[in-house]
Amino acid sequence: MDAHTLELLGYEAIRELLASYATTSLGRELARRLEPSTDLAHIQRQIAWTSEMVEALAAGVAPPLQGIHDIRLWVRRAALGTMLAAEQLVQIAETLQATGALYRYRMRLPPSCKGLMELLAGIEDFGPTARLITACIDARGHVLDMASPELADIRRRLHDLDERIKGEIRRMLRDPELRRLLSYPNATVHGDHHVLPVAVNYRHKVAGVVHRMSATGETVFIEPASVAALHAERVALQAAEEREVQRVLRRLSGEVGRLAKPLGYALDIAARLDLITAQARFSRDYRMSAPQLNTEGRLWLQQARHPLLEHLFRTSTEEQAPRQVVPIDVRLGFHFNILIITGPNTGGKTVALKTTGLLCLMAQSGLHVPAAPGSLLPVFRHILADIGDEQSLEQSLSTFSAHMSRIATILRTATADSLVLLDELGAGTDPTEGAALGRAILDQLDQIGCRAMVTTHLGDLKTYAFSNPRAENGAVEFDVETLRPTYRLHIGQFGMSNALTIARRLQLPPELLQRAARYLHQGGSVAAELARLQRVRQEAEQAKAEAVAARLAAEQEKQAYAQRRAHLEQQAAEQAQLQEWRSRLREGETVRVSRFDAVGRVVRVDLRKRLITVHIGLGQWEVPFEEILPVTS
Repeated sequence: MDAHTLELLGYEAIRELLASYATTSLGRELARRLEPSTDLAHIQRQIAWTSEMVEALAAGVAPPLQGIHDIRLWVRRAALGTMLAAEQLVQIAETLQATGALYRYRMRLPPSCKGLMELLAGIEDFGPTARLITACIDARGHVLDMASPELADIRRRLHDLDERIKGEIRRMLRDPELRRLLSYPNATVHGDHHVLPVAVNYRHKVAGVVHRMSATGETVFIEPASVAALHAERVALQAAEEREVQRVLRRLSGEVGRLAKPLGYALDIAARLDLITAQARFSRDYRMSAPQLNTEGRLWLQQARHPLLEHLFRTSTEEQAPRQVVPIDVRLGFHFNILIITGPNTGGKTVALKTTGLLCLMAQSGLHVPAAPGSLLPVFRHILADIGDEQSLEQSLSTFSAHMSRIATILRTATADSLVLLDELGAGTDPTEGAALGRAILDQLDQIGCRAMVTTHLGDLKTYAFSNPRAENGAVEFDVETLRPTYRLHIGQFGMSNALTIARRLQLPPELLQRAARYLHQGGSVAAELARLQRVRQEAEQAKAEAVAARLAAEQEKQAYAQRRAHLEQQAAEQAQLQEWRSRLREGETVRVSRFDAVGRVVRVDLRKRLITVHIGLGQWEVPFEEILPVTS
C-alpha cells in the first residue's frame, strides 16, 4: 500500500490508538506493525476473529493476558544452551502460567466463537514447567533452598558457620582485657567480614587482619584471626553455593530450552490474540461494525464517522460538552465510479475523502469500521491520495506543481481495482486552465476504471457529471440561516455558493446586492438550467439509491438464509453421525453420560428400547441413547 497515502490519511495514528487497547508488549508491537492486506480470505478471517472477540467481551469472557512478557529472546538463548538469570526465569514462569490460562480460556468461549477456538487449539499447557520454576525461584528472583538437596545442605552449613562466627565475636566481646583495647564495645561488619574497632595504639595486641581505618585515624577495624579462619571456610561454602545455584539455573534453563518451539508458537498466538482483543475493544469503544467485503468494487459506507476526529473530540480539554462527529453516507461502484464533491470551505469535503480512505484501510487491516452495520467495502489493490498542501521546499515546487507531480504518480500507479482520492482538483492555477486540466484528469480516471472521489471549488467541474454517466456529483451541506456548514454529504447534488443569501444576512448594502442580482440575472438561463439538471439528477440518484438498498437487503437476506440452511444441514449431519455411532456401541467401550457429566463403561446395549446400561463409579445406570456422547480429549 502506498506509504504516502498511509501518512496522509492518518493510518499511523490509528495504529497507535489501537496499540493503546493492547494488554501486552507483544500485542502493542503487532498493532504498530499492522498493515493493510489485499488478500480477501485473510482480511475476512481477521474481521471474523474480531467479531467473535466482540461477542466474547460482551459475554464477559475476556482473555487472561496479564502476566505475558516478551520472553522470545531468552527462550531462543535457552534453546542454544545459555544459562538464564533467575529474574529472567521468573518472567518466563509468569508467561508459562499465563499461556496455561489461555489454554483453559478456550474452553470458556461461547460456542459461536469457533474461529477463536481453532486459533487457540495449538496452545499447550506449560503449567508443569512453570511450577518447576516457581518451586525453585521466588518472585524476587531468589533461588530457594528447596531447589536441590545439595543447595539446602550448603545453606544449612553456611547458617551454622555464621552462628559460629557470631558466637566467637560475642565470646571475645565478653573478655574484659579485649574490651579495654576497643574504641567502643561493639563489633561491626565490613563487607562480609566481622571486625572489631581497636584503638590504633593497641592494634599490635589483637591478632588478625586489618580491613580499614577510621577517618580520624584513631581506630583500626580488625578481623580477629579466629574469625578470619571461620570466614575462609565461609568463602569456600559461598563458592559452592554459587556453583550449585548456577547448576539449578542451568537445569531450569534447559527445561525452558526444550519448550522453545511450542512456547514460541504459543507466544505468537498470545500476541495475535492480544491484537484481536485490542481490535474488539477499539470496536466496542467507538461503536464500530464489521464491514461486508467484496471484490466487485462496490463501496457503500452508511453513517460513517472519522475515528481520529471522534478521538480528537473525546480528548478535547474544552469545558463545554464534547462535539459529535457528523456521520456521512458514501457510495461508489454502483451506478457511478467517480464522485465529485463541491461545497464551501471547512464544509467537510476533505473529511469525507479522509473518512472513506481511512475506513477502507482499516477494513483491509482486519479492523471493524465506525459505520452502520451492512456497510460494503471493496478490497482495493491501491489506495492513492493527494490531500492538503503538498508544497515542497526541498524540490522548489509550488503548491500546484507539487499536486501535479503527485497526480502524475497516482495516474501511473492506479488500476481498475484502486481507490483514488484527490483534494481541490485544479486549484492553485488559473481557474479556466485548472478546470480544463481537471476534466482531463477525470477523463483519465474514468478510462482507468478505478473508483475515485474528488473535491473541487471550480464551477466548471460541477457539470462534469452531466456529460459522463459514470460520474456523479456530491455536495456538503451549508446552513444559510446559521452561516455554518452541517458537514452532511448529499450525493446527486453539487454545491451552491449561496453567496447572495449569505451577503444579505451579513448586511451588505442593498444597492450592491441589487446590482449583483442583475449581473446574476444576465446569466440566469445557465444557472436555471443547472438547477433543473440537478433536480433531475437528484431524483434519479434517490431512486437508484433506493433500488440499490433494496437489492442489497435482498442479497443479505439471501445470504443469511443460506447460512441458516447450511447450519441446519450441518446439525442434521452431525446428529445422524452421532446416532450411527450410538447404534454401533459395544460392551466395554467408554462413553460420556450427559446427565451426570461423567465417563463410564458400556455394559449392555438394548437397540429395541434404545437404552444403554453404563457402569459409572460403583453403580450401573440405564441411560437413553440421547444422553450418550463420545468421550472427547
